[in-house]
Amino acid sequence: MKTVKNLFFLAVILAGFSANAQQPDPPGQVKGNEKPKNEAYLFAHMTHNDYGRLYYSVSLDGLHWENLNNGKRVFEEYKGHPDICKGPDGKYYIAGNTGDDAKSINIWVSDDLITWKKHADYTPDLKSTPDYSNALQRIGAPKLYYDEPSQKFIMTWHTPHLEGTKEDGERYWASQRTLYVLSKDLKTFEGTPKRLFDWDMGTIDVFIRKVGDSYYAVIKDETYPTLYWTTGKTIRIAKSKSLLGPYSLPQQSISPNFREAPMLIPSPDDKIWYMYYEQYPGVSYGLSIADNLNGPWFQASGYTFFSDWDKYSLPEKVRHGCMITISKNEYNSLVKKFGLTKK
Repeated sequence: MKTVKNLFFLAVILAGFSANAQQPDPPGQVKGNEKPKNEAYLFAHMTHNDYGRLYYSVSLDGLHWENLNNGKRVFEEYKGHPDICKGPDGKYYIAGNTGDDAKSINIWVSDDLITWKKHADYTPDLKSTPDYSNALQRIGAPKLYYDEPSQKFIMTWHTPHLEGTKEDGERYWASQRTLYVLSKDLKTFEGTPKRLFDWDMGTIDVFIRKVGDSYYAVIKDETYPTLYWTTGKTIRIAKSKSLLGPYSLPQQSISPNFREAPMLIPSPDDKIWYMYYEQYPGVSYGLSIADNLNGPWFQASGYTFFSDWDKYSLPEKVRHGCMITISKNEYNSLVKKFGLTKK
């Protein structure tokens, strides 16, 4: 009997330790009256129930997000996987397309992230891509980045070269390659699309960021995960000294397997990186954190359904999109226009 009581008390003590053994709060937040360098954030996204349409959520800390417009669309004309880029003119540009089999990429422009107007359509000649003459007519998830050194936009997307079969549906995804085109103004485009990477591996959802003297391409490794390719279906980073490469082979995985649609934002104090990614199909979002894009990365606790354990939170049913930093004035304007969704 005494042994049973001792075991009971030990279990209680261990349970208490376990209950308190939480992660520390994510780094990168400002303290006290310190003013954040990154004042606010916008998450432009689709939803699980309305795939490919445009919704907004906002945050003041990059960790806790609130939906706008009572969960309704914010721009009816838009279709695609939302990706927003700020140009040298201070205007915002968003790229999309009506579906992967659409022939054109559609671009809109906005002064305030509230009112969007059509800017241009771009129809790539996919068959003209060097060393990719078997490309299928598919355009997946176009993304924009403005490169200050070259004073050019780079637009990336993924295109496959093999159809799936009943025996091997996965080969369609493994055949995805990332293409790009350059433009000074997102109205006229330079030459024909080219492959971004010189290594032969399936990649989708690629975007580029320049930090310091290096360019970082954030990718989803679209190879199927096996015992011999453990990084399949994970988020990884490749690095280069030049916008157009050559890029290093991707680093080790940042996320678990079966994650996609990565998004990267700097923390409020601008010292930490937050990398979000979706566990598809629409299951949840994960968050990895680092003080350097070269890593190492650790995963924050979230989507646990225990609020005291969650270090970040997003609205339910959010899907692919992009996160960008915005000013507090822009945040206030968005909230004034659309309103925070009532819980």
